[in-house]
Amino acid sequence: MAETTKDKNHVCIKMNGTELELVEGDITELEAEAIVNPANAQLKLGTGVAGVIRKKGGPSIQKECDRIGGTPVGTAVITGAGLLPHRHVIHAVGPKMGEGDEDRKLAAAVRSSLALADRHSLLSIALPAISTGNFGYPVPRCAKVTLTEIHRYLQGGTKLERVMVCLFDDDTFNTFRAELRRGFR
Repeated sequence: MAETTKDKNHVCIKMNGTELELVEGDITELEAEAIVNPANAQLKLGTGVAGVIRKKGGPSIQKECDRIGGTPVGTAVITGAGLLPHRHVIHAVGPKMGEGDEDRKLAAAVRSSLALADRHSLLSIALPAISTGNFGYPVPRCAKVTLTEIHRYLQGGTKLERVMVCLFDDDTFNTFRAELRRGFR
């Protein structure tokens, strides 16, 4: 898999007909049909990425989440995107460090997000580093689990043409890039 560098903090590889991109930036500003909110099980849009989504997307996203009511760790639900320039927000509940079986739960949250995008016939999705903020999941472990799960998912066939992993700073981007260069194992 050859890596293409688009600019300083944006790389792309082709995997089974799907582009996998790592990009540093604000997930709400990416061109994607759906973005993933690293949600809590109650689907309350609080701080971090969720707070930015709430602020930029307006109250309709939280209202839809309130109607859904919640979803367990390792699962994802979908809502409209409110005022955001996307069709949907996928709310994926990752694990909190210390609750046990965190890697399996994170992999399930990533897989659930990708499958939900496929079920809604979406062509592009952007995911953040789920659980690395308030939930305390270590970034290097997140990089390995997230990229491995995306790789596995893309092996099974998908309608997704573009999967982006949006990372919020240089250190996180560089950690994910190093993991991508190690390959999938």
